[in-house]
Amino acid sequence: MNTYTKLTAYLPILEADNFGKWIVDSKSKGTIESPIQMPYVTYSRMVRHFIDDVYTFADEYQEYGLYSYNDILFENGIEWDNVSMSEVDTSTLDGKCITALLMGAIRADRFSEGALLYFFETGTITKWLNRLKEIDEKKES
Repeated sequence: MNTYTKLTAYLPILEADNFGKWIVDSKSKGTIESPIQMPYVTYSRMVRHFIDDVYTFADEYQEYGLYSYNDILFENGIEWDNVSMSEVDTSTLDGKCITALLMGAIRADRFSEGALLYFFETGTITKWLNRLKEIDEKKES
């Protein structure tokens, strides 16, 4: 089995998924008795499974050091922000860096609600997974 198969298996599923949606409180009045809840994202089942699988991959391939994703991104000249991560040319990046991008996107959502949704909706996650698939295919030949 190829290294990234568990992650790249999501490629056909991404086409049919809505990823998630923003929940915005429009019913509360913003008073002490009826405070407004902060907006948040509810992710689809597929996205929640994807997150679990990225963490599982990080645990299975500890030699990648994916919990230090920011260091890996820095070593590759990538800033940990939506623009830098989504616009990076992936054609020369290795699997370690691509999986660090995935981990970075997931962790970004902890600090900036909706960051992960952005990466899914813009096709960035698909681009990264396609690069992992390409890396696996090169290993086969």
